[in-house]
Amino acid sequence: MSLPLRITFEEKDYTYIVLTKSITRETNSIQITLNNEEFSFVRNSKGDWDADDSTVGDHLGLLKAIARNIKLRYR
Repeated sequence: MSLPLRITFEEKDYTYIVLTKSITRETNSIQITLNNEEFSFVRNSKGDWDADDSTVGDHLGLLKAIARNIKLRYR
């Protein structure tokens, strides 16, 4: 299991864990856990990470912030 990563969103701290191992430029999907829930991200045609529509729920803004964080961390 990887180390927890932190993000501050709307003045609250969140911790998430990237479940996908060995992320490379060819990786097309990433799994994370956030608050004991699993979420999926898929790479779009521009190379950005988007939350999988089936997992978004009411966390859209937070998941977009995490996707930007993942993009910066795993170039």
